[in-house]
Formats: sequence, C-alpha cells, structure tokens
Amino acid sequence: STGGVEALYSVIPTMPENSPPVVITQHMPAGFTASFATRMNSLSELTVQEAKDGMIIKSGMACIAPGDYHLEINRRAGAYVCKVRQGPNVSGHRPSVDVLFNSVAEAGEEYVTAAILTGMGRDGAEGMLKIREAGGYTIGQDEASCVVYGMPKAARKMDAVMEEMPLQRIAGALLKAQGALA
Repeated sequence: STGGVEALYSVIPTMPENSPPVVITQHMPAGFTASFATRMNSLSELTVQEAKDGMIIKSGMACIAPGDYHLEINRRAGAYVCKVRQGPNVSGHRPSVDVLFNSVAEAGEEYVTAAILTGMGRDGAEGMLKIREAGGYTIGQDEASCVVYGMPKAARKMDAVMEEMPLQRIAGALLKAQGALA
C-alpha cells in the first residue's frame, strides 16, 4: 500500500540468492506489477517475477501478485504453487494481503514467516493473525519507519504481530527466522 514500493526496494534487494521463497502482495493496479517485478529483479539477487497461475515457487524466487488479481499459495505434491485469480475485493483490495496471508497460513503452517509493511487501512491484519495462530513468525514494520502506519498498526492491535522493527532490520529478521541467516 502507501509507501510499500519503496519499502520493498529496501527489503528484497538485500536478500541473498539462496533465500527461502518470497511472495508479495503490493496494492498496485493491473499493468504496473510486471514492470515493478522486472525492476525489482534487476536490483536483486533473487529472481523476482510477477506470479503466474500454477507457478511453483522455490528458494531464490520472489513472486509478486499481479495487479487486479489475488495471489494464493497452495501446497501440492510437496511444492508450493501459486494460484492467481480475480474474485471479489477483500479488505477493499484486489490483490489483497489478507487473501495471500490466509492461503500461506493454510499451506505453510509453522514454516511461515510474514512481514506487514507500511500502508493505509487494515488489509493483511486478519491474515497475519492466522499465520501467527498456525505457528508462523510475524513481523510488523514499526511506526517510525513507516510512511503510513496503518496496516502494521492494525495487525499489532489484533495481536497478530510478534515483533515490530524498523524497515532496515526486516530482511535480516525474515531470513533469520527461516534459518537462512545465522
């Protein structure tokens, strides 16, 4: 959401090429996410791309929900697979962070680490709570480093956030929680 693009430019390019799979929902209209993914890919060691329906996500990849489409992650035959669909707006958005987080909570259970970054509204708060309740580790961007402290604040108020931190610490915390960083 608001400030999210710049926040992602601070997080994703700092992650090494052997990072666990990353999935992203950024509130963007159709037509913008493909070029955003291309730009992010040019700045990152990760392979960053717009998610496609049926795409298997693996270590070293970051997939971004296409504008105007929800992104869900399903587990199939031991792999994590992208499901891209339209459907109604959720929490006022398509793509919705709640849709992504809810699916990740079901697919990944305790193997999930999630971060909610700057943005207006409350999209993602309920999904983040489901991740926490499923045994995942949840991080919220702190107020001081947010452009708009709406989404992280809503998640914190619901007790969905286990740890709050400045933007510059989030990539390292995500990696450490996944065992990818000592």
